[in-house]
Amino acid sequence: MNKIKILGSIGLISTATLTLAACGKGNGTNSEGAKTASKFPVETPIKDTKQGGTLKVAEEMDTPFTGIFNEELQMSQPDADVMSPGQESLFDTDDHYKINDKGAATLRLNRKAKTVTITVKKGVKWSDGKQVTAKDIEYAYEIIANKGTKSERYSSQFNIIEGLKEYHEGKAKTISGIEMPDGENGRTVIIHCKELKPGMAYVGNGYIWENAAPYHYLKDIPFTKLESSDEIRKKPLLFGPFQVQKVVRGQSVTWVPNKYYWRGKPKLDKIIYQVVSPNSASQAIKSHKFDIARVVNNQWKQVKDTKEVNFIAEIPLAYYYLGFKVGKWDTKNSKNVMNPKAKMGDKNLRQAMAYAMNTDQVYKHYTDGLSFQIPTLIPAQYGDYFDKNNKGYTYNLKKANEILDKAGYKKKGKWRTMPNGKPLTINFAAKSGDAIQEPIVQNYIQQWNKIGLNVKLVGGRLTEFNSFYDKVQHDAPGIDVYMAGWTLSDEPSQAQLYSEGTMQNYSRFVTPENNKLIAEMDSQKAFDHKYRVEKFHEWQKYMVDQAYVVPTYNQYQIDAVNNKLTGYSLKPSKINYDHPMWFNVGFVK
Repeated sequence: MNKIKILGSIGLISTATLTLAACGKGNGTNSEGAKTASKFPVETPIKDTKQGGTLKVAEEMDTPFTGIFNEELQMSQPDADVMSPGQESLFDTDDHYKINDKGAATLRLNRKAKTVTITVKKGVKWSDGKQVTAKDIEYAYEIIANKGTKSERYSSQFNIIEGLKEYHEGKAKTISGIEMPDGENGRTVIIHCKELKPGMAYVGNGYIWENAAPYHYLKDIPFTKLESSDEIRKKPLLFGPFQVQKVVRGQSVTWVPNKYYWRGKPKLDKIIYQVVSPNSASQAIKSHKFDIARVVNNQWKQVKDTKEVNFIAEIPLAYYYLGFKVGKWDTKNSKNVMNPKAKMGDKNLRQAMAYAMNTDQVYKHYTDGLSFQIPTLIPAQYGDYFDKNNKGYTYNLKKANEILDKAGYKKKGKWRTMPNGKPLTINFAAKSGDAIQEPIVQNYIQQWNKIGLNVKLVGGRLTEFNSFYDKVQHDAPGIDVYMAGWTLSDEPSQAQLYSEGTMQNYSRFVTPENNKLIAEMDSQKAFDHKYRVEKFHEWQKYMVDQAYVVPTYNQYQIDAVNNKLTGYSLKPSKINYDHPMWFNVGFVK
């Protein structure tokens, strides 16, 4: 669960040559970039590493990062990026994301006893030298579940833990199902569950939290003030390989080695994360201003011949999507509630808008194939859980018009009206990004205009990244449709994103069928892999049909890495929270 992050602006394409007229043309078959990227390695060449050196990393976004250095409260990918040198999960995995014993803690599952036992290794210490304890594991659950923090990490999935629901509702002062057999200062926690789930042996399963929080450091801060505290924003305590030396709010973070790090001394003396505009990314790569910088996909041709860099690439577990607002989050009862009168409540309207989008043409053509349309909410990287036979929504204006005509959205002049004859205006929210985000968004509005839908940007312009997610997360009035993106958990359970009891279900759709399918894909029967695959395929078919959330695209993620660096890897066994293990990274001798 703690892998899910909201994506920043780096996913946007960037070129000054995009025009709306070109977007409508179907010549999006050029994919030399994709062919090239598919051959790139996922890690730098392995060489002897020297001690020392300062590593400079570009964080490409058009707005400041918020700087929440706490996994229990953090939601955005930019915050996760700049925090990554100090952040570490409790668990390491193999290359199939299965938890092993090589990390900071071990995991034991007992399906018969319905228990999860987590044991922190001796010598795993916070950057102030204190051992990570059982209480630190319990405290992380308290941060998530206490209503005072308003943590978006809370989900009804966690109610599988005995007593957690009662704690969340304020009916209990402690979580009864979390046992510390050696006391708070011990290193073992036994979590008593109502049942164990099929994905629990894998990271990102959404039922087991994979982090600890320093209770001794944060305990005196009220939950209501935790997120804004200096201990979270300026001087975080972490148990990863590096600790914060300096934060320039929203702009940069400087990291130096954590002298108490349990794996030993990192190779690097310093890591500096610095915000840089996506529009400047290609120049930053060509001038070698940074040791690591992500390639903005439509700038690929500008940087592909850069000397003295290794290009490292993968297709990440992620996607961008179009979401339709059909309800609100009920804070009191911690669940999503649909509005039966929601403007976007008619699936015919949602389907028509999906068919009118020329997504594949826009992204494939202008990114040389590096960004590409995806059909369902289960990416292909999930293997057989992905239904390769489901084609999703392909561009079809004729079909979009037919659906609207049949559903009674009649044209009155230029625009269609509601089936009841009332005027229809659709308010569309899209976040800011690089200089070209505006033309892409206007392209989609133009496409919807072609089928007679009067779609307008909320506020008449793109919304700044942090403000955009604040509005989407808190169900700000006046948003009917929005465009956003996720990086995903390694375990494919959909409960953490689209269940009735998760705040992250930003569309706020809740249906009996969706509840049933999500419950079945994580049920006891789902320990049978074939059964679980069938349920995932059923869910994809249902979600495509209902179109509450329509996936748009994914992309190759290419990093330009200084060729004097080694140890930079994106292999599952060599990453932590979707970032390279910075402990392994260093300069070549």
